Amino acid sequence: MSDEMLVKYLLGEVSPRERSSVQAWLEESAANRKYFDDYRLIWDESKKLEGVTTISTEAAWDRFQARIAGEQQDAGSPPVKKTIPLYGLSWMKAAAAIVLLVGTGWLLYTWSGNGSGQMLAQSFDKVATYTLPDGSTVTLNKNSELSYPAHFEGNTRSVALKGEAFFNITPNKSKPFIIDAGNSSVTVVGTSFNVKSRPEMTEVIVETGVVEVAKNEKSVRLTPGQKATVTPDKDAPVAGEVTDHLYNYYRTNEFVCNGVPLYKVVETLNDAYGLHIVFGSERLKTLPLTATFPEGAPDMIVDVIAKTFRNEMVVERRGSEIVFKER
Repeated sequence: MSDEMLVKYLLGEVSPRERSSVQAWLEESAANRKYFDDYRLIWDESKKLEGVTTISTEAAWDRFQARIAGEQQDAGSPPVKKTIPLYGLSWMKAAAAIVLLVGTGWLLYTWSGNGSGQMLAQSFDKVATYTLPDGSTVTLNKNSELSYPAHFEGNTRSVALKGEAFFNITPNKSKPFIIDAGNSSVTVVGTSFNVKSRPEMTEVIVETGVVEVAKNEKSVRLTPGQKATVTPDKDAPVAGEVTDHLYNYYRTNEFVCNGVPLYKVVETLNDAYGLHIVFGSERLKTLPLTATFPEGAPDMIVDVIAKTFRNEMVVERRGSEIVFKER
């Protein structure tokens, strides 16, 4: 995968076939994803310099490539020389400007803060798994991202999450793992748990170990089988028991329902597929559903639900809205 194609991808100038090619390349290995994450982060950071720098385009790019080659050699990998033609296609005029910004942005990226550099893991439209510098692993649900340092330094291991992810944290009692989840923070030593971070709510579900969830200096401690929710209207996390395993669908590729109230199934389907399923009555929300559905077949799932409760309700479609109505 050439830097030329990555520039086109970031500019949104790729054809559908080229987009598929880039996305397939991203899925091939963690190294490919890391290279792209570095590239995109530099891109974003360098936008701050637009219009104020006078560095030569070619000189900036040469320094950028030399920096990459040096880091690859430090990591034991052979340097890879990649070039971008600065003239030709119309979109390359924009690329030439980006080359300049990337060259200076790389310096901001590697020399800011404690010098460790900030990484960005993104899942785009597919579930993706990453290994963090301490050996911990994180599985990102679709359209989620995690920012973290290239090296965990100091007394904590701090990261920031947008979206949803399952964490399996490498134990280190002297260096707690802390997740900034927008309106709350999650602190652990070594455990596995799921975090869903949305503007309207953050939910933490624990599978193993002990997790502390805090907001406004008020916290709750969770053990396996427990969860905590944090909402804007409450000044502290609210703890509760986990009653189903629907949250695991993006890792197991199936929706497992064991007597789950229908409203929870609908919430998960709406979130997973961007559906807009609504209820015509409160009673239908409490109907218990027992079934297992494969992930990736929303229309089939809706049809099975309709047949399961055919004596209780009918399904009505109104454009993009799906309504579960009383029969």
